[in-house]
Amino acid sequence: MIREIVKYPDPVLQRPTERIAEFNDELRALAADMFDSMYKAQGIGLAAPQIGVSKRITVIDLSNKQNPAEQIVLVNPEIVFREGKQHEEEGCLSLPDIRDRVTRAAKVKVKAQDLDGKPIELEGTELLARAFQHEIDHLDGILFPWRLSALKRDLILRRIRKLQKTGEWK
Repeated sequence: MIREIVKYPDPVLQRPTERIAEFNDELRALAADMFDSMYKAQGIGLAAPQIGVSKRITVIDLSNKQNPAEQIVLVNPEIVFREGKQHEEEGCLSLPDIRDRVTRAAKVKVKAQDLDGKPIELEGTELLARAFQHEIDHLDGILFPWRLSALKRDLILRRIRKLQKTGEWK
């Protein structure tokens, strides 16, 4: 089922999520809905808060539905290792049409659980590392503009307020 993508400044995007304790069909259905919603919005990652669910789960697919084997589901993820730096442009489905260059680690290691609750550990470099960090930030209530300088963040927030006043940001 495709769910609506929540946009900033919805409060669900700005608070840490709840850890998941029950691994059941409801969780599997949530993950499936997240993939469907992400693909419809043409994204490569989606965190549960972005569909209004304050749970610690995210989905990622860098292949954009081209290779089902590349689908990643992370339940209760934590970054346990970071190395290097990359400075690339990012966007966000919850901040449509807003993009900027964000500095992130070039390589990360993530510990999480799969949909059955089994522990998993994944490493990512370049775009995958960026996706891990971006989506886990969502689970911690952090949006990518919070990773920018105060000036850039302020310009983005002003732009959003202006769009809200004209009714272009709903």
